[in-house]
Amino acid sequence: MDDREPPKKRVLVVDDEPGIGAVLRIKLRLSGFEVTTTTSGAEAIELVSTHEPDVMLVDILMPDVTGMDVIDRVRLFSKIPIIVFTAKPDIATFAMELGANDYIAKPFDPEQIVKKIKAVLIEDGSSSSENTNPTR
Repeated sequence: MDDREPPKKRVLVVDDEPGIGAVLRIKLRLSGFEVTTTTSGAEAIELVSTHEPDVMLVDILMPDVTGMDVIDRVRLFSKIPIIVFTAKPDIATFAMELGANDYIAKPFDPEQIVKKIKAVLIEDGSSSSENTNPTR
């Protein structure tokens, strides 16, 4: 009998506010996820490529490389489920058109984030290795 636990799902959190990343890191780890955080959109794109997380949470309004830029660039090479969060829900529709799978309005309840992550992972039904190199 194999008593090993299945590998934890990997979540990448991208927000230019370190405090939000810290809160989400704690909540997600307590909920059984492996978590990586970054405050940089450019680093997020690289992390999706090199670490192949199972899902990404990304803030839309960030300096330099915005959440929209992250979605646009990541969709060139990955089908990773992306959940955006923003204080401006009116731009969430555009994020969904760019390829985001879901969105959450700020301020948010961290428990709501956990539920959204679980929902998109069930909808996706695939591992991160299957998320790379879309046929679009």
